[in-house]
Amino acid sequence: MSEDVKKLNSMRFLEAQGVPYEVFTYDEAIRDGVGAAEAMGFPPEQVYKTLVVQLKGGEYALVMVPANQTLDLKKFARSIGLKKASMPTKRGAEAATGLKTGGIGALALTHKRWGVYLDESAQAQEAILVNAGQRGVNVKVKVDDLVRVLNARMVDLSADADSGAGDEEDAG
Repeated sequence: MSEDVKKLNSMRFLEAQGVPYEVFTYDEAIRDGVGAAEAMGFPPEQVYKTLVVQLKGGEYALVMVPANQTLDLKKFARSIGLKKASMPTKRGAEAATGLKTGGIGALALTHKRWGVYLDESAQAQEAILVNAGQRGVNVKVKVDDLVRVLNARMVDLSADADSGAGDEEDAG
């Protein structure tokens, strides 16, 4: 755990909810989840990137998938009863969240009250690492606690690596 990180809103939120967490840091120049996982010494399937997805009517959702997976947008849209969903540009994601790509994390965006969706593969892990709302800073939280405090829905979200479905690679 790195003690030199200033306390972020995501950490204050977890503390207010009585949720224990550990802080892990990595070089903020690393922009992809697999690289972040490697730098922190965790397998990529335990580090989850948070992607901003645009829904109909200009609404947004936050989708968390393992660092080594891509988001299948069609599968995601179907799972929440929509025909389609899309990924905003990096600039669009930053404008919508107020956070820099690589530092987008659902725990830092609870005030937005957007839907939060977690890939069901997280059920295989006791705890996962998610971005704390700043590039280079992740928090390790028990999956059950994360689902509870974010009111996240478990959904089958990820695509096979060779399916051609893609997302914007991002450590956030």
